[in-house]
Amino acid sequence: MAEAREINPILKQVLELGPTLAFFVLYIRIKDDVFTFGGTEYTGFIVAAVVFVPILLIAMGILWALTGKLSRMQVFTAFMVIFFGGLTAWFNDERFFKMKTTIVYGFLALILAVGLLRGRSWLEYVMADVMPMQHEGWIILTKRLAMAFTALAVANEVIWRTMSTDAWVKIETFGFPVALMVFLFWQFAQLQPYVIEPEKDAN
Repeated sequence: MAEAREINPILKQVLELGPTLAFFVLYIRIKDDVFTFGGTEYTGFIVAAVVFVPILLIAMGILWALTGKLSRMQVFTAFMVIFFGGLTAWFNDERFFKMKTTIVYGFLALILAVGLLRGRSWLEYVMADVMPMQHEGWIILTKRLAMAFTALAVANEVIWRTMSTDAWVKIETFGFPVALMVFLFWQFAQLQPYVIEPEKDAN
């Protein structure tokens, strides 16, 4: 098995966040345009959503080539983007791409909840290699993150159904990721007593 390789953290951030920002920039540039392919008209939003798929895959391919690995979450996200991007193009309906966020967050909340009902933390399975932590800490984080994902899923449904596409794109691109990042940093700070320090386990 190939070893994971470290790369420049700035380059890593560009590859991870670049596709979403590229989608945002492309949407802003073509949102008022209508494109015709095969006799069917597509809005700028749908074209941007479809173009986002290969951009994401190329970025992930480069990341995998440079580091030798992809996280399970990255693979899952890519699958969902491909699936819902395909539905958006096939049915020529932007609602599929907007609902993707609800379904992704809802699915993650459900998966975490099912694991908790079985006394397990799927989050620990996915992220234990990133931050070693006692099982009790993972259970606490999993419960809180399941509630956070549920809140984000509900928020996305309310936003895309009641607000403009412009507002949804901005919140999807910046609002949700920032909110989740702040929440995670807050939780990791709260759960420091459960973190396992590598040097303490050297023996």
